Amino acid sequence: MSTGIYAMQHVRRMRGGSQAHLLRASDGAFYVTKFQNNPQHIRVLANEMLATRLGQWLGLPLPRVEAIEVSDWLIANTPDLRVDVGGLAKPCSSGQQLASLYPDLETQVFDYLPEAMLSRVANLRDFCRCLVLDKWTANSDGRQAIFARPPKGRRYYASFIDQGYCFNAGEWTFPDTPLRGVYARNCVYASVTGWRSFEPALTKAEDVDIIDIWRCAEPIPPEWYGYDQAALDQVVESLYQRRRMIRDLITTFRNSSRRPFPNWKS
Repeated sequence: MSTGIYAMQHVRRMRGGSQAHLLRASDGAFYVTKFQNNPQHIRVLANEMLATRLGQWLGLPLPRVEAIEVSDWLIANTPDLRVDVGGLAKPCSSGQQLASLYPDLETQVFDYLPEAMLSRVANLRDFCRCLVLDKWTANSDGRQAIFARPPKGRRYYASFIDQGYCFNAGEWTFPDTPLRGVYARNCVYASVTGWRSFEPALTKAEDVDIIDIWRCAEPIPPEWYGYDQAALDQVVESLYQRRRMIRDLITTFRNSSRRPFPNWKS
Protein backbone atom coordinates (compact mmCIF):
# COMPACT_ATOMS: atom_id res chain seq x y z
CA MET A 1 0.00 0.00 0.00
CA SER A 2 2.76 2.43 0.91
CA THR A 3 4.18 4.50 -1.89
CA GLY A 4 7.35 5.24 0.07
CA ILE A 5 6.62 8.97 0.42
CA TYR A 6 8.57 11.23 2.72
CA ALA A 7 7.94 14.74 4.01
CA MET A 8 9.63 17.62 2.19
CA GLN A 9 8.13 20.78 3.68
CA HIS A 10 5.93 21.97 6.50
CA VAL A 11 3.00 24.08 5.30
CA ARG A 12 0.84 24.88 8.34
CA ARG A 13 -0.82 23.56 11.45
CA MET A 14 -4.29 22.09 11.14
CA ARG A 15 -7.21 22.44 13.53
CA GLY A 16 -8.33 19.54 15.69
CA GLY A 17 -7.50 17.61 18.81
CA SER A 18 -4.83 15.45 17.18
CA GLN A 19 -2.82 18.61 16.31
CA ALA A 20 -2.10 17.44 12.78
CA HIS A 21 0.10 19.39 10.35
CA LEU A 22 -0.14 19.90 6.61
CA LEU A 23 3.03 18.70 4.86
CA ARG A 24 4.21 18.64 1.26
CA ALA A 25 5.51 15.20 0.36
CA SER A 26 8.04 13.77 -2.07
CA ASP A 27 5.30 12.88 -4.57
CA GLY A 28 4.33 16.56 -4.86
CA ALA A 29 1.02 16.11 -3.04
CA PHE A 30 -0.04 17.61 0.29
CA TYR A 31 -1.01 15.50 3.28
CA VAL A 32 -2.66 16.16 6.63
CA THR A 33 -0.23 14.37 8.93
CA LYS A 34 -0.92 12.98 12.39
CA PHE A 35 2.11 12.21 14.52
CA GLN A 36 2.80 9.29 16.79
CA ASN A 37 3.17 11.57 19.82
CA ASN A 38 -0.12 13.37 19.25
CA PRO A 39 -2.03 14.22 22.47
CA GLN A 40 -4.87 11.77 21.77
CA HIS A 41 -3.18 8.38 21.44
CA ILE A 42 -0.72 6.69 19.11
CA ARG A 43 -3.46 4.23 18.12
CA VAL A 44 -5.43 7.01 16.40
CA LEU A 45 -2.93 6.60 13.54
CA ALA A 46 -3.80 2.91 13.26
CA ASN A 47 -7.49 3.76 13.55
CA GLU A 48 -7.22 6.32 10.77
CA MET A 49 -5.57 3.86 8.41
CA LEU A 50 -7.83 0.90 9.15
CA ALA A 51 -11.17 2.76 9.19
CA THR A 52 -10.29 4.83 6.12
CA ARG A 53 -9.35 1.76 4.13
CA LEU A 54 -12.55 0.03 5.25
CA GLY A 55 -14.54 3.07 4.15
CA GLN A 56 -12.85 3.13 0.76
CA TRP A 57 -13.58 -0.59 0.40
CA LEU A 58 -17.24 0.26 1.05
CA GLY A 59 -17.08 2.82 -1.76
CA LEU A 60 -17.20 5.95 0.41
CA PRO A 61 -15.39 9.20 -0.44
CA LEU A 62 -12.47 9.23 1.98
CA PRO A 63 -8.97 10.63 1.34
CA ARG A 64 -6.17 8.18 0.56
CA VAL A 65 -4.01 7.38 3.58
CA GLU A 66 -0.30 6.63 3.57
CA ALA A 67 2.56 6.13 5.97
CA ILE A 68 4.84 9.15 5.48
CA GLU A 69 8.44 9.26 6.63
CA VAL A 70 9.31 12.44 8.55
CA SER A 71 13.03 12.97 9.08
CA ASP A 72 14.84 14.12 12.21
CA TRP A 73 16.30 16.93 10.08
CA LEU A 74 12.89 18.32 9.12
CA ILE A 75 11.72 18.23 12.74
CA ALA A 76 14.86 19.94 13.99
CA ASN A 77 14.75 22.65 11.33
CA THR A 78 11.02 23.42 11.48
CA PRO A 79 10.10 25.26 14.70
CA ASP A 80 6.36 24.93 13.97
CA LEU A 81 6.48 21.12 13.90
CA ARG A 82 5.41 20.84 17.51
CA VAL A 83 2.57 19.30 19.49
CA ASP A 84 1.27 20.64 22.80
CA VAL A 85 1.07 17.91 25.41
CA GLY A 86 0.10 18.80 28.95
CA GLY A 87 0.74 22.48 28.29
CA LEU A 88 4.25 21.85 26.97
CA ALA A 89 5.32 22.23 23.33
CA LYS A 90 7.25 19.16 22.20
CA PRO A 91 8.83 18.37 18.82
CA CYS A 92 6.69 16.13 16.63
CA SER A 93 7.99 12.59 16.42
CA SER A 94 10.09 11.53 13.47
CA GLY A 95 9.76 8.27 11.57
CA GLN A 96 6.54 6.89 10.08
CA GLN A 97 3.48 9.08 10.60
CA LEU A 98 -0.08 8.92 9.26
CA ALA A 99 -0.74 11.02 6.16
CA SER A 100 -4.19 11.73 4.66
CA LEU A 101 -4.25 13.19 1.16
CA TYR A 102 -5.33 16.85 1.10
CA PRO A 103 -7.10 18.38 -1.91
CA ASP A 104 -5.10 20.38 -4.42
CA LEU A 105 -4.25 23.76 -2.90
CA GLU A 106 -6.16 25.50 -5.70
CA THR A 107 -9.32 23.76 -4.51
CA GLN A 108 -11.46 25.63 -1.99
CA VAL A 109 -11.89 23.54 1.14
CA PHE A 110 -14.43 24.25 3.88
CA ASP A 111 -14.80 22.54 7.25
CA TYR A 112 -18.35 23.86 7.53
CA LEU A 113 -21.19 24.83 5.22
CA PRO A 114 -24.37 26.62 6.34
CA GLU A 115 -27.43 24.42 6.12
CA ALA A 116 -28.77 26.45 3.19
CA MET A 117 -25.62 25.58 1.22
CA LEU A 118 -25.78 21.83 1.76
CA SER A 119 -28.15 21.44 -1.19
CA ARG A 120 -25.16 22.30 -3.38
CA VAL A 121 -23.21 19.25 -2.16
CA ALA A 122 -23.17 16.84 -5.09
CA ASN A 123 -22.79 13.68 -2.98
CA LEU A 124 -24.93 14.55 0.04
CA ARG A 125 -26.45 11.04 0.00
CA ASP A 126 -23.07 9.63 1.00
CA PHE A 127 -23.66 10.89 4.54
CA CYS A 128 -26.24 8.16 5.19
CA ARG A 129 -23.95 5.52 3.66
CA CYS A 130 -21.14 6.69 5.95
CA LEU A 131 -23.35 5.69 8.90
CA VAL A 132 -22.58 2.10 7.92
CA LEU A 133 -18.88 2.70 8.52
CA ASP A 134 -19.33 4.74 11.69
CA LYS A 135 -21.71 2.31 13.38
CA TRP A 136 -19.66 -0.70 12.28
CA THR A 137 -16.45 0.75 13.74
CA ALA A 138 -18.08 2.35 16.81
CA ASN A 139 -16.87 5.84 15.96
CA SER A 140 -17.01 7.62 19.32
CA ASP A 141 -16.72 11.10 17.80
CA GLY A 142 -19.13 13.07 15.65
CA ARG A 143 -18.89 12.43 11.92
CA GLN A 144 -16.37 14.87 10.43
CA ALA A 145 -16.39 16.01 6.81
CA ILE A 146 -14.83 18.61 4.57
CA PHE A 147 -16.45 20.22 1.54
CA ALA A 148 -14.28 20.87 -1.50
CA ARG A 149 -15.13 23.01 -4.51
CA PRO A 150 -12.89 22.83 -7.59
CA PRO A 151 -11.69 26.08 -9.18
CA LYS A 152 -14.60 27.69 -11.08
CA GLY A 153 -16.89 24.89 -9.88
CA ARG A 154 -20.34 25.51 -8.42
CA ARG A 155 -20.92 22.21 -6.64
CA TYR A 156 -19.23 21.01 -3.47
CA TYR A 157 -18.05 17.46 -2.81
CA ALA A 158 -18.02 16.02 0.69
CA SER A 159 -15.13 13.90 1.88
CA PHE A 160 -15.20 12.10 5.21
CA ILE A 161 -12.16 12.76 7.37
CA ASP A 162 -10.80 12.06 10.83
CA GLN A 163 -11.40 8.40 11.64
CA GLY A 164 -9.12 8.55 14.69
CA TYR A 165 -11.92 7.92 17.19
CA CYS A 166 -13.21 4.80 15.50
CA PHE A 167 -12.76 1.79 17.81
CA ASN A 168 -13.10 4.27 20.70
CA ALA A 169 -9.77 6.01 20.05
CA GLY A 170 -6.95 4.40 22.04
CA GLU A 171 -9.21 2.01 23.93
CA TRP A 172 -9.94 -0.37 21.03
CA THR A 173 -13.37 -1.14 22.40
CA PHE A 174 -16.83 -0.84 20.82
CA PRO A 175 -19.15 1.23 23.03
CA ASP A 176 -22.35 1.63 21.01
CA THR A 177 -24.45 4.72 21.70
CA PRO A 178 -27.11 6.12 19.36
CA LEU A 179 -25.75 9.64 18.85
CA ARG A 180 -22.07 8.89 18.36
CA GLY A 181 -20.57 8.65 14.91
CA VAL A 182 -23.27 10.80 13.32
CA TYR A 183 -23.24 14.17 11.58
CA ALA A 184 -24.41 17.15 13.59
CA ARG A 185 -27.29 18.07 11.27
CA ASN A 186 -30.28 15.95 10.39
CA CYS A 187 -30.69 17.59 6.98
CA VAL A 188 -27.93 15.42 5.51
CA TYR A 189 -30.14 12.39 6.21
CA ALA A 190 -33.28 13.79 4.56
CA SER A 191 -32.86 11.48 1.55
CA VAL A 192 -33.20 8.34 3.69
CA THR A 193 -36.44 6.54 2.83
CA GLY A 194 -35.50 3.03 4.01
CA TRP A 195 -32.73 0.45 3.99
CA ARG A 196 -32.04 0.91 0.29
CA SER A 197 -30.70 4.39 1.06
CA PHE A 198 -27.66 2.79 2.73
CA GLU A 199 -26.76 0.64 -0.25
CA PRO A 200 -24.47 -0.64 -1.59
CA ALA A 201 -22.32 -0.02 1.51
CA LEU A 202 -24.67 -1.83 3.89
CA THR A 203 -24.83 -5.12 2.03
CA LYS A 204 -21.12 -5.04 1.31
CA ALA A 205 -20.34 -4.62 5.01
CA GLU A 206 -22.74 -7.41 6.00
CA ASP A 207 -21.19 -9.76 3.45
CA VAL A 208 -17.57 -8.92 4.33
CA ASP A 209 -15.05 -11.75 4.56
CA ILE A 210 -12.53 -11.54 7.38
CA ILE A 211 -9.79 -11.61 4.72
CA ASP A 212 -11.15 -8.31 3.37
CA ILE A 213 -10.78 -6.75 6.81
CA TRP A 214 -7.26 -8.09 7.14
CA ARG A 215 -6.30 -6.58 3.78
CA CYS A 216 -7.27 -3.20 5.23
CA ALA A 217 -5.33 -3.81 8.46
CA GLU A 218 -2.11 -5.37 7.12
CA PRO A 219 -0.40 -2.13 5.98
CA ILE A 220 -0.59 -0.54 9.46
CA PRO A 221 2.96 -0.03 10.80
CA PRO A 222 3.19 -2.16 13.95
CA GLU A 223 4.65 0.68 16.02
CA TRP A 224 1.28 2.44 15.68
CA TYR A 225 -0.31 -0.20 17.90
CA GLY A 226 2.67 -0.90 20.15
CA TYR A 227 3.50 -4.16 18.34
CA ASP A 228 0.50 -5.70 20.11
CA GLN A 229 -0.57 -8.15 17.41
CA ALA A 230 -3.10 -9.83 19.69
CA ALA A 231 -4.92 -6.52 20.16
CA LEU A 232 -5.09 -5.95 16.41
CA ASP A 233 -6.30 -9.53 15.91
CA GLN A 234 -9.12 -8.82 18.35
CA VAL A 235 -10.16 -5.62 16.54
CA VAL A 236 -10.33 -7.49 13.24
CA GLU A 237 -12.32 -10.34 14.79
CA SER A 238 -14.68 -7.86 16.46
CA LEU A 239 -15.31 -6.09 13.15
CA TYR A 240 -16.12 -9.40 11.53
CA GLN A 241 -18.59 -10.29 14.28
CA ARG A 242 -20.17 -6.81 14.25
CA ARG A 243 -21.12 -6.98 10.58
CA ARG A 244 -24.50 -8.42 11.58
CA MET A 245 -25.16 -5.63 14.11
CA ILE A 246 -25.07 -2.70 11.72
CA ARG A 247 -28.82 -2.59 10.97
CA ASP A 248 -29.65 -2.75 14.67
CA LEU A 249 -27.25 0.10 15.42
CA ILE A 250 -28.71 2.26 12.65
CA THR A 251 -32.21 1.43 13.91
CA THR A 252 -31.23 2.62 17.40
CA PHE A 253 -30.11 5.91 15.90
CA ARG A 254 -33.34 6.09 13.85
CA ASN A 255 -35.41 5.71 17.02
CA SER A 256 -33.32 8.16 19.07
CA SER A 257 -34.35 11.62 20.22
CA ARG A 258 -32.75 13.04 17.07
CA ARG A 259 -35.41 11.44 14.81
CA PRO A 260 -32.94 11.73 11.94
CA PHE A 261 -34.94 10.08 9.14
CA PRO A 262 -38.25 11.95 8.78
CA ASN A 263 -38.80 10.53 5.29
CA TRP A 264 -38.36 6.86 6.22
CA LYS A 265 -41.22 4.89 4.72
CA SER A 266 -42.44 1.99 6.83
